[in-house]
Amino acid sequence: MHHRHHVHRPTAAHPQSTLRSPLGELEQTFLALAHGAEPLTLPAHLVCDELDPGAWPVDRIRTHLAHPSTRADLREQTWREVVRRAHALGEPWDVVAVAMTVPVLRRMLARLARPVHLERAEVEQEALAAVATALRTVDPSVERLDRELFSAADRAVHRLVYAARRDALRETGAHAVPLDRLCSTSQVDHGEPVDELTVLARAVQARVLDMAEARLIARSRLDGEPMSRLAAERGVSVRQLYRHRSAAGQYLASYLRRQLQDL
Repeated sequence: MHHRHHVHRPTAAHPQSTLRSPLGELEQTFLALAHGAEPLTLPAHLVCDELDPGAWPVDRIRTHLAHPSTRADLREQTWREVVRRAHALGEPWDVVAVAMTVPVLRRMLARLARPVHLERAEVEQEALAAVATALRTVDPSVERLDRELFSAADRAVHRLVYAARRDALRETGAHAVPLDRLCSTSQVDHGEPVDELTVLARAVQARVLDMAEARLIARSRLDGEPMSRLAAERGVSVRQLYRHRSAAGQYLASYLRRQLQDL
């Protein structure tokens, strides 16, 4: 008989809190399912070649699933079984299926150059929501089933980052938020990926660029605004504005080369 487990689903972090992690909350739920009074298990032969190895808790299955030595065909059949159970049985297997993606999502988000004003919790929640949505519609027989889920998460977080960057650029263009306030020194110093806005903000702080030069690069290079419109705003010719941007770009390039040499 199938026992339904009532689990706490991860929710988006409260706007006032930057400490809660949707990935962390999901991981706690997953581990509780793997090691609770009625541990969730899967046949171990899905991920190993041993004869009749019995059943393993789902977290051990996930560890073997992610191990480089696990053959591609074993990964494939494991993902198919997890997704099949999620479709046929619902809770808690839908939670397990999403949690199976957490190690890869962590690596993916660690490489993501998100704007520093975009909360990590919001990005994590967006990735999990995309995986959960893809899980409901994905065909379990499709090849590289896991790639379908990871690709959905990747597209979703990049859309979120792009939208956040556009919003920030729109605000800086309207003089509502100074560009240098979009930079968080603590996050940069902790070695997280740095997005283009942060690079420009730090160049302004270092007095390599002034604010007008940084906004010109941001609006034309990042937001794709036409130089003709920007030239009209400034009351200069397009050719003159191109020369101005080229000079600012050279200052920025020299600054970045010095930064690399100091590493």
